[in-house]
Amino acid sequence: MDALYHRLLVADFPACYGFYRAVLTPLTGAALVKGTPDGPYATWDLDGQAVLSLFDRGLLAATVGTAALPAAPAAAAQDGTMLVFRVEDVGRAFDLCLRHGAGLVVGPTDHPEWGPGLRTAHLRDPEGRLIELQSY
Repeated sequence: MDALYHRLLVADFPACYGFYRAVLTPLTGAALVKGTPDGPYATWDLDGQAVLSLFDRGLLAATVGTAALPAAPAAAAQDGTMLVFRVEDVGRAFDLCLRHGAGLVVGPTDHPEWGPGLRTAHLRDPEGRLIELQSY
């Protein structure tokens, strides 16, 4: 039984599916166990446990009765969540994500003030979700 995992609600299912399909296995070892680019659902597992899933935002909005509400804030706002991937090599993981459509936020940077040997990079997935790659 999966105790806890992230499910991203996505508007552009094919773009998000393509991005996460290309980067999740190299970054985390998680394997696609269900889903296609057509959606509406895909999931990746590691050792029999869900790591991440995608679900079509419009389908869920129709299911829970929120389809008439706006899909995004009316004005720009600070990020409320971030996906964090602990990786062996931040630079290599950063390059992989960029090659598969991630948007650059901040390139690989050392952060000794955050912890000994901590290195991070920040990107955005195809729908703008903030991602941190980290090693320490």
